[in-house]
Parts: sequence; structure tokens; C-alpha cells
Amino acid sequence: MVRRMPVPEREALLAAAHVSVLTVAAEPGRAPLTTPIWHSYTPGGEVTVLTSPQLRKTKLIAEAGRFALCVLAPGGMQYVTVEGSVTGTRPVTEADRLAMAQRYLPDEIAEGYLRLTYDQQSGNVAITMRPERWNTGDFSDLTEALSPS
Repeated sequence: MVRRMPVPEREALLAAAHVSVLTVAAEPGRAPLTTPIWHSYTPGGEVTVLTSPQLRKTKLIAEAGRFALCVLAPGGMQYVTVEGSVTGTRPVTEADRLAMAQRYLPDEIAEGYLRLTYDQQSGNVAITMRPERWNTGDFSDLTEALSPS
């Protein structure tokens, strides 16, 4: 049976350093825009993504005033989706870039990543979202029950 995750588990999964998939409403006649993205989240807080202000996703987020993220745990047996309203957009600082890079990359690679992407990412924005709706699933018990002994 699929189990819904308790609040601490769902928040821990969203807070883990897994690449998420961002979804935002698109123009009429088009499917929603869906793209992988790095994010940060602290349980009880807001989700933050860093992106270029010139990208289509950034413009669509501004128009919609909201977006959703989906995180799938390694192994694919647990997931969390979260949707909410944008609470702010601000310029990205070098501290923001460093924190996000160190979240997803080993320290020895993060510094080089920042140097190599500086020109491309200078001028990026941080977009924050307050989680309003959550959807979770945990198939771990089901796979354990069906596994051969």
C-alpha cells in the first residue's frame, strides 16, 4: 500500500540535496513548463531556486505567481511534490551561489564550478516560494512486501 509521508519525513525529503523538477503554468495551448533545477529548503521554511531572469521559466513564474517542485528519492520509492506562491525575487549573491553549489557538489568541485559559471550566472535571481500544498508517496513498504525472501 502507498503510504503518505508524515510532515517530518516529507520535509526531510524536500530538504535533501536531490535535483528537483520545477513545473510552472505555460502559455495557453502549451503544456506546463517542466525542468530540472537545484533548490534549497529548510523544514518549515521556504523553497529557493536560483535562475536567470531572461529564461522562459522565470518569466512564467512571474506571470503565474507560483510554481511547483517534485523531488524523487534515489531508488524511486518515495516522492514529494510541493506547490506554492512566490514570496519574493531578489538578486543572487555570491554567498547564495556558493551555498547552492556546495549543496549539490563536493567542495573541491564547487569552487571551480563557481569560477566557470560566473559570467553565465551573474545577474541571476533567487525566487522563493512558501509551500502551500504537499503531495507525497512512499512505496517502500509495498516493495518490501513484494520482494522475494
